[in-house]
Amino acid sequence: MKPNKTTIAYIDGANLHRGVLSLGWKIDYARFRTWLSHRYGVGEAYLFIGLIPKHKDLYTYLSKSGFTLIYKEVVYDGDGRAKGNCDADLITQAMRDTYEGTAEQSILVTSDGDYVPLVKFLMDKGKLVAVLSPAPVKKCSILLKRTGVHIVYLEDKKALISAQNEKAPSRNASLQGSFS
Repeated sequence: MKPNKTTIAYIDGANLHRGVLSLGWKIDYARFRTWLSHRYGVGEAYLFIGLIPKHKDLYTYLSKSGFTLIYKEVVYDGDGRAKGNCDADLITQAMRDTYEGTAEQSILVTSDGDYVPLVKFLMDKGKLVAVLSPAPVKKCSILLKRTGVHIVYLEDKKALISAQNEKAPSRNASLQGSFS
């Protein structure tokens, strides 16, 4: 499919990163961006991500891979883990793009039920193509499933978007700062 400037992907970076890691593999973000463009005609891909200065090389790589990064200031919990909840920022951007006519179609990348109101809104407007779930079928929010939205599970797309010859860190490895 030819990229369409008005098909926009809204990606919850932490949800994507953690969801794919839970499947035991790493995503190749450049391949993922290309797949979004070819499969869904995505012209703009917003990646909502926590801003941690030590990860500047990651941010450079993601930008060069074709993502528009929307940063969220992070705070640290009692255990020192970074938290940068981007849900409200993602929802606001999607709503703005819909109301301003910037987005003719939308793709949402998350497994989080907190996005149900956005999913329902975009479905009512005929603007939502699909939700791409980084979590496996059993762990994707039942609230998302109940909306009736078309859900594509990224575990089924591993061959197309995984990092080749790389293993994901063990579940016990620290994810501090990674897409938080």
